[in-house]
Amino acid sequence: MRKTDLAYRSELNPLIKPQDLAPMIPGMEIACIFNPGVFRFNNKTCLLLRVAERPIQTDGEISIIIRNSNGQFEKITFRKSDPDLDAKDPRVIRYKGQDYLTTLSYQRLLFSDDNIHFYEDINYPPIFGEGQLESFGIEDCRVSYIDGKFNLTYSAISPVAVGIGLMQTTDWQHFDRKGLIFPPHNKDCAFFEEKINGTHYALHRPSCHELGGNYIWIAQSPDLVHWGQHKCIALTRPGMWDEARIGAGASPIKTPEGWLVIYHGATYDNRYCLGAMLLDLNDPSVVLSRSIHPIMEPLEPYEKTGFFGEVIFSNGHYLGRDTIHLYYGASDEIICYARMSVTEIVNNLKGN
Repeated sequence: MRKTDLAYRSELNPLIKPQDLAPMIPGMEIACIFNPGVFRFNNKTCLLLRVAERPIQTDGEISIIIRNSNGQFEKITFRKSDPDLDAKDPRVIRYKGQDYLTTLSYQRLLFSDDNIHFYEDINYPPIFGEGQLESFGIEDCRVSYIDGKFNLTYSAISPVAVGIGLMQTTDWQHFDRKGLIFPPHNKDCAFFEEKINGTHYALHRPSCHELGGNYIWIAQSPDLVHWGQHKCIALTRPGMWDEARIGAGASPIKTPEGWLVIYHGATYDNRYCLGAMLLDLNDPSVVLSRSIHPIMEPLEPYEKTGFFGEVIFSNGHYLGRDTIHLYYGASDEIICYARMSVTEIVNNLKGN
């Protein structure tokens, strides 16, 4: 393992594979599972797992699923030979100028007593997108715990946009859906789990094709719903491992040296790695230090090949003293586990 990779991977990886779960939608198959939100609940480690399902495929055709305006699942089928079909990307197809996702994602709860072996509980049903702005699914949920409530910030996907939605719950059975809290195009929203100088903060990732790029921004709020005082705090870096796009992972971790942010970065070849930043404790819009090299990168075979290879992506962890218990999606297909040391990451950043 390269010296710059600071992750201690489980020898039991991958922990969860698509074939370990049964599809929830009739006539579908699970294409991939990835990028879980992570939290502790009832003395258990919990994963809010993104599950991507698609219709069982037949030769010569590509079938997809959407949730229509009536809330019903609707199957759409394209002939592979159709000259109007662009299916080069396994994640997104384009037909007559309209983009469609090849899978529909929803969130599914899994529980563990030992951080490694996970199971489902029928008392906690899956969470599907609702309404037009979530008709293509909900993805990559971050979970934060603030003032007695779990906050779920997620990518709301539809034919017209990708924005950031918010749900809140106390029991994981009843949800207060707040709708979009950041307008399109936006992803990768992570709440700070405590107020700073009486104000809530969040990291997010707006994007613009005409000007700017895929950068990390910070915003402030009095109530976690209405956000302002936006400021860009981190750019992509030409020629480096995070040259094409960056985005925050889970909630920042408070340390004596600053707020520790684990973030993902990608090259133009779509190789995804993890890096870290330290933000000022009293003004988190100030970046004190940032990884020169990745702190975790695709090294293992299960990280290098899969539905979409050369990908490590995490938006979930929980903290146990100095240990970050990190759960991540590998190759956009499976769920894996690694431990990282807060002290080791901070010392690495201080050495930059």
